[in-house]
Amino acid sequence: MKISSQGRLSLPNETRIEDTVSKHYPELSQTLRVAADFVVANQMDVATRSLRSVSGSSGVSPAAFSRLARALGFETYENLRETCRNGLWDRGASFAERAERLRNCADETDAILHRHTTACLNNISEMTDAIATARLRAAVDALQAANSVLLFGAFSSFGIIEYMGYLAQFFASNWSIGGRMGTSLGSSLADLGSTDVVLIVTKTPYARRAVAVAERAKTTGAQVIVVTDSHICPAIKFANFPFIVPSDSPQFFSSYAATIALLETIIAMVVAQTGDKATNRIAEIEGHNNRLGEFWTE
Repeated sequence: MKISSQGRLSLPNETRIEDTVSKHYPELSQTLRVAADFVVANQMDVATRSLRSVSGSSGVSPAAFSRLARALGFETYENLRETCRNGLWDRGASFAERAERLRNCADETDAILHRHTTACLNNISEMTDAIATARLRAAVDALQAANSVLLFGAFSSFGIIEYMGYLAQFFASNWSIGGRMGTSLGSSLADLGSTDVVLIVTKTPYARRAVAVAERAKTTGAQVIVVTDSHICPAIKFANFPFIVPSDSPQFFSSYAATIALLETIIAMVVAQTGDKATNRIAEIEGHNNRLGEFWTE
């Protein structure tokens, strides 16, 4: 694992295979050029199929692919294959396509662990470096001063919102989760006004209801916080406080590691600003939990 001059963790062989081939292409023999052309055009096959299978599809011998790997500066063909694999963890792939890639890496536990933890650390590092601190402070001010706060997330974001709602109930009685446990989402939106805040989390692929909630909240005059993973998210145009948080992942799903870090930071900042009122409520709830025997004690 390497750390760049910007403090960003980098994956092994992070350079795209296209760039590597372009750099060395003039030096390659005709046979190796054919092999290189096949690699660039068929990165999915190279990343997920055996060398024998790739050789059969391309008409180029396995030995030629091994020579190509060395000519491109890789120690082995497997290193070349790994570079192709790294380049495929793109946001545009479907969940099924990503899951298929994982299935083909089923025996590579160390590689999967390294790739995933590195992606999470990269996401958190990028979020920390890129976050607009003035916007973050303004969003926290809005939450702290709000008459009511409505939290909303759908699909994978729902669990993250549940976690945020769990934390919020310790220090505030005016935070709620929209559309929870079969309740009407419309009833949650009905009473919103200019003194309220709606916080929405939505990741690729974006939930239609999340976009609709952002649009509806905006029309009521409520302030809208949107936490998402790209500037193309359709909910951003309704946000007073948009936050784009990296969610890159080698898994079939988006990573929420950086998003959780941001939301936990927001909670901490709200509690810090609320002061004694929040502290006293937290202490009171802890006391009730202890008296009710909610937690295991020896």
